[in-house]
Amino acid sequence: MKNPTKFLKHLLIFCSLFAVSGCDIRDPEAQFQEGWRHDNGEGVPQDDREAVKWYRLAAEQGLARAQLKLGSMYQKGEGAPKDHKEAMKWYRLAAEHKLAHAQFNLGLMYLKGEGVPKDSKEAAKWYRLAAEQGLADAQYNLGLMYDNGEGIPQNDKEAVRWYGLAAEQGLTDAQYNLGLMHSNGGGIPEDNKKAVKWFRLAAEQGYAKAQFDLGSAYEFGEGVPKDNKVAFRWYRLAAFKGLADAQYALSKKYHDGSGVSQDSLMAYVWANLAVANGYDVAKASELFDGISTENYKIQAQTLITQWLKDYPNLHRSTNKAQ
Repeated sequence: MKNPTKFLKHLLIFCSLFAVSGCDIRDPEAQFQEGWRHDNGEGVPQDDREAVKWYRLAAEQGLARAQLKLGSMYQKGEGAPKDHKEAMKWYRLAAEHKLAHAQFNLGLMYLKGEGVPKDSKEAAKWYRLAAEQGLADAQYNLGLMYDNGEGIPQNDKEAVRWYGLAAEQGLTDAQYNLGLMHSNGGGIPEDNKKAVKWFRLAAEQGYAKAQFDLGSAYEFGEGVPKDNKVAFRWYRLAAFKGLADAQYALSKKYHDGSGVSQDSLMAYVWANLAVANGYDVAKASELFDGISTENYKIQAQTLITQWLKDYPNLHRSTNKAQ
């Protein structure tokens, strides 16, 4: 048989639709497929409880994928009461089968202290096992632990190595952190061109901090030719995602007419948004010099309210102009 999994899947659908007698599915792979169907509502109504029932049957027969899914259901409280200890039990069984995602989930739970006492060393152990199998999230988390010296001795070179492996797989957090390491010379020689390369890859995937740092690189000519228009474009993208630093930088661009036509109203709007998102009030208020806040307040309020409909993350705490 070319594709036994596909055959079992169709058999289960046939049995369900026509209530065929004798369809007593005991094969763990078939039980897993039935759980998956209920989990995802494929051919049957979506039903977390029914999914848990089938995943359990397969998990109890030792099917690692079912053990992983069952652990996830318990961790999230889907189809069963949330129970971190039960989640740990099933993740551990799946991890013993060398399932990378289960090893990674164990690492997360040890790091957070969910279902077990918090233990950074144990978290690093499980992250490493998953990372060595090529799981990008685990590689990034292991890099982060080396970067911060959490659970393992601080080691910039190891942080760079693991960030690099995850970054090559397209993980934006890793790409951004690798850019920072190149920018700061952490564990590797300082290299602004390489920093820009990684910031750009993360920025093009919509990572706000990378968009801001890429804008900064263009503003100050670090690793790329100085270009205020390009800097403005990257700042703007990050600003609309609610990043206070980018909102302040964008405000200053409008205030100075750098890379964009000078516009006091827009400078005022973005300075207000930056402050609302936690930017230093005193520093932002410098941009209000010479601006009659009474003249701009109503216009700013109108713009912010309008933008919030399309960009809910634009203003995280309030939409009132200062």
